[in-house]
Amino acid sequence: MVRHLIDWLDSAAPDDAAALATLVSASGSTSKKIGAKMLVGRGGDLAGGVTIGGCVDAQVIAAADDIVANGGRRLLGISLDDDEAWEIGLTCGGAVEVLIERIRPTSAGDATAVAYQAAHAALDLGVSAAVVRVLDGAGGALAIDEHGTRTGALGDASLDDAAADIAREALRAGHSQSVTLTTTSGEHRVYVDCLVPATTLLIVGAGEIAMALVLFANELGMHTIVVDGRDRYASRERFAHADEIRVGMPSEIVAGITPTSRLAVVLVAHDYKYDLPVLRQLLRAPVGYLGLLGSKRRGAAMRDLLRADGFTDAELARIHTPIGLDLGGRSPAEVALSIIAEIVAVRSGKRP
Repeated sequence: MVRHLIDWLDSAAPDDAAALATLVSASGSTSKKIGAKMLVGRGGDLAGGVTIGGCVDAQVIAAADDIVANGGRRLLGISLDDDEAWEIGLTCGGAVEVLIERIRPTSAGDATAVAYQAAHAALDLGVSAAVVRVLDGAGGALAIDEHGTRTGALGDASLDDAAADIAREALRAGHSQSVTLTTTSGEHRVYVDCLVPATTLLIVGAGEIAMALVLFANELGMHTIVVDGRDRYASRERFAHADEIRVGMPSEIVAGITPTSRLAVVLVAHDYKYDLPVLRQLLRAPVGYLGLLGSKRRGAAMRDLLRADGFTDAELARIHTPIGLDLGGRSPAEVALSIIAEIVAVRSGKRP
């Protein structure tokens, strides 16, 4: 959704305006939807959503239309009964708060726009960043990346310092949150919006499964890299939506990619000369996901070969093989869907 916001900021006329709505709190359960956003433009244009499109979104849109037309900002509190709560992922009734504020292009000097532009620039460099906004006042907006670089301000130095500290903590935890800060200027309730770089999906093998993987990954906002030694397979004609296509020996290409927890590696070439060298490189690297296409028998054979190279059972257990969740599908697209589903589960801390 941040990508939609940045695209709008880049294309909007200087006198244009929209409303940015953010779900900043939810009581009644440990909802994971905190941080969900909706952009409401003039003329009824919509992007994103703070829930799944039910009663909450309808009230948010009505309030956002007023803010687009008349300016200002509003912290909208909505009480929910059990049925409404279920709609947005809460197990029982409770309440949500949605921050709705008018936003204008950065050329108009809009503080929120400037902060999100700065945060997005950090994301483009692979750096996590947070945007902090005050909930109980006019406030401003402060962007701070994981290295401590700040853009913008909230109003006074003590609040900025306290917000920067809590933002760094939130980035380490990886969770957006609303908190109350006590500073020399008093108590301030702020919302910390944590933004992390997209998952990079590195696909070794440019077959039909890889083609479907790229399409699913794009829908989930992942950065995709397709690797194969055969230029007839790893072509732009076959992978029109891939972010990068690299032709050459996979082990050499993979060696030039920095392994991080946001890197998911999928080996779908089904070729020992591709798979084994890449596995040897990555089994002790901090990648977030490592999956190997093949049957249980092939997976066991690969593990035996790697065990003979000195890899431990704990290291070999990192290989997801047979790859993907067992959804029962057989076609290339169905296999790709099961792989993407497993990557999302692992990234979310679930046990596939």
